[in-house]
Amino acid sequence: MSTVTGTLTFDALLARVRAGELGPDPAAQRIAVAFTTRQAVRHDGRGTGYRNEVLSLRLGSAVGSCAVEPGALPDGAVEECVGADVATLLAHPLLPVRVAALDAYLMHVTPHTPEHGARTAALPAGTSLEKSRARARAVIGLLDLPAGATVLVVGVVNSLLEELRSRGLRYVPCDLKGGLTEWGEAVVTDALAAADRCDALLVSGMTLGNGTFDPLREHALGHGKQLVAFAQTGSAVLPRFLGDGVSAVCAEPYPFFWLDGGAGVVHRYACGPEGGR
Repeated sequence: MSTVTGTLTFDALLARVRAGELGPDPAAQRIAVAFTTRQAVRHDGRGTGYRNEVLSLRLGSAVGSCAVEPGALPDGAVEECVGADVATLLAHPLLPVRVAALDAYLMHVTPHTPEHGARTAALPAGTSLEKSRARARAVIGLLDLPAGATVLVVGVVNSLLEELRSRGLRYVPCDLKGGLTEWGEAVVTDALAAADRCDALLVSGMTLGNGTFDPLREHALGHGKQLVAFAQTGSAVLPRFLGDGVSAVCAEPYPFFWLDGGAGVVHRYACGPEGGR
């Protein structure tokens, strides 16, 4: 995968794409389809549930996505994106639109293939919980930590916490919504405040859409910590940060595991000889 050397930020990557440095002129690329996906779920055997809302933009065969808080996307945002050129959307006032447009463009020019550093992992057909657990194994397998280490989990997903527990890893759950985990643990809301007491970071791609990604990446880079991203939001964006504070990415472009009971895939990237850069 073509990457940018030096310490990269989200805004710097977006600027390079707008300048046409990483592929064809984005002003000549138009979004054919824009849509949102809304979901509510409570897995069998789980005491808590959650909701998702995702903005997705289609560019050619690529679909770029950005999750938003349910109800936060203004009416009319989808219509504004349809038929618009990518350069215009990369300058849109709404950050989730910029993220989805950047994701669509980068997936269009560097799809999730072995030639671009991706290692595909299969998700078997099954219930939503079975597929969630299979994805969790693919994500947590990218962490290289001894038992007893503590992981900051930004974006609480109970299957990820369950998999960490099964591997003898401790965690600090963090989510802007706060609340409690499935096991009654308090969820902190300030990720950076909790990062100092953690050995590694496990970060949702949703951090791109709410503007918290760069500070977490800078913390990992400055303290020599692993940062593994699990990305439905920005699945083609986050691999660009490998070596710039991100050590590995589990990329999951649309359609996501929770949309279909059939078999699926995720794409894993890592720094080093086995992939990613």
